[in-house]
Amino acid sequence: MQTKDVPRLFFLLVTVAATLGRLHSIHGEGPHLAPGDINLEASRVYIFVDKTGFGHQHAVEGRLSEGKLHVGGRSAGRMVFDLQTFKADTNVARHYVGLKGEFDKKTQTEVTSNMHDTVLDVAQFSTATFAIDSFQPLEERGKSGKPQYRFDGEFQLHGVKHPLRLIAEGTEERGFLHIKGTFRMRQTDYKITPFKKALGAVGVADALTVHGDIWVKQ
Repeated sequence: MQTKDVPRLFFLLVTVAATLGRLHSIHGEGPHLAPGDINLEASRVYIFVDKTGFGHQHAVEGRLSEGKLHVGGRSAGRMVFDLQTFKADTNVARHYVGLKGEFDKKTQTEVTSNMHDTVLDVAQFSTATFAIDSFQPLEERGKSGKPQYRFDGEFQLHGVKHPLRLIAEGTEERGFLHIKGTFRMRQTDYKITPFKKALGAVGVADALTVHGDIWVKQ
């Protein structure tokens, strides 16, 4: 093995280890879940943050603190995202959103701190909530051939609420409905100022791409 291959191998091993840990929490030992409960240990949200100027592209990984989801009917459930768990540029997050390379721990900590304190203000707004009015299966399958579902509800972030509709794919795996969906949002729509420094020469884009990877007990 050549020396230049070592960082790539390490990155792969870390990603595999994290994935195996999540799989163990799905069908291994874990909390008792009732139908409709979201597995908080396995579920994640990943966010792609684009750059402006001389900035860097980033990936964020976060967890839920609460979640329920039922197909059909009104008040289909809700997801509460714990913003204090959001971490910037974990290897798993960067791999999930398709970014190459990795950041050292010091840089990850600095970016996470800026995100918590300057951007999200987690001391005042510690959670984001998706109140789901309707969660319905669709007749048409997705491009991958998997079943599709439509979410309709209201997303609250930074004290601001907006309607949210998104289409996600869902497959039955090991007694769970495994849902993957993506939506785009603008930080300024939620009265959040995108991070910038050096008089704006370095910063991140207003638009974010949010990926949900959710496991719901069947």
